[in-house]
Amino acid sequence: MVMKAMVIQNVCRIEENVKPLKMVDFKTPIPKAEEVLIKVKTCGVCHTELDEIEGRVLPAFFPIIPGHQVVGEVIGLGQDVKHFEIGDRVGVAWILDACGVCEYCQAGEENLCQQFRATGRDWHGGYAEFMTASEKFSYKIPQAFSDLEAAPLLCAGAIGYRALRLSEISDGQYLGLTGFGASGHLVMKMISHKYPNTKVFVFARNAKERSFAKKLGAAWSGDTTERPPLLLDAIIDTTPVWRPVLEGLACLKPGGRLVINAIRKEKIDQKVLLELDYGKHLWMEKEIKSVANITRRDVQEFLSMAAQIPIKPHIQVYAFQHANQALVDLKLGNIQGAKVLRITS
Repeated sequence: MVMKAMVIQNVCRIEENVKPLKMVDFKTPIPKAEEVLIKVKTCGVCHTELDEIEGRVLPAFFPIIPGHQVVGEVIGLGQDVKHFEIGDRVGVAWILDACGVCEYCQAGEENLCQQFRATGRDWHGGYAEFMTASEKFSYKIPQAFSDLEAAPLLCAGAIGYRALRLSEISDGQYLGLTGFGASGHLVMKMISHKYPNTKVFVFARNAKERSFAKKLGAAWSGDTTERPPLLLDAIIDTTPVWRPVLEGLACLKPGGRLVINAIRKEKIDQKVLLELDYGKHLWMEKEIKSVANITRRDVQEFLSMAAQIPIKPHIQVYAFQHANQALVDLKLGNIQGAKVLRITS
């Protein structure tokens, strides 16, 4: 049995190849022990796919099916599956599995496991009609969300949730968001419910993103090089470049924390780090905290919270065959909310 899949065949630059993914016939996977077979309904489009295509995050092999914000229906069960049944609606996120025995896994921080495998990087992901996944790293999707709405919650939402937790913000403090795409706009929605007295200040290069932020309730929005009207207690940076990190550090209060919510920063921008000035950027006990992926706890807690509120993402929907266009739009910054592929009906 074969299925349709979009694959990355080799590393390339989006500017030089506007169709980096190729639609191919692929052998439909068979679930192994403790795995489920999923008919993929939707898959979110993430900047990590650009990182893989352009070589900042190298897949374990080529061709690889990308995609790690997967929502679908369980249609097959491997041996010893205990937590899912045929017909269950299920989601798959970035971490596909981890070793389970290291100190980090034992502490519930499998995102720090040195042997974890990533969906769409080390294992075929959701840009396909079917995929298999470990039941231990699969999640039941609350009924509050449609398939299209649920997809961005599995990465953009969950990692935004982790970044917000790591920011250690308190209600009434001032929070900055740098970049306002899929993750940024979901953090804004979390803030309005978890910390109703916190004002949010948004930094974005794209005027459409700044306008979108204001519509969602931002107290202020400006370019990444602009200064807000007051210093901030914490800033979450969701951009793929270095410049906003330096600009953000200069906008923090003494003792403020900058959380970098990005798996990779683009190397072409690294010369900006030479401008790092200790007195201007780090003095007065300012902190920089990175976000390393997400744990099962993050996904489960966020899905539960998002369903109760509820938090619904703003989405742009693309047909499966238009996955390349979605990636080009993401690269060019044509963003308002989250991009989602409709894979099957």
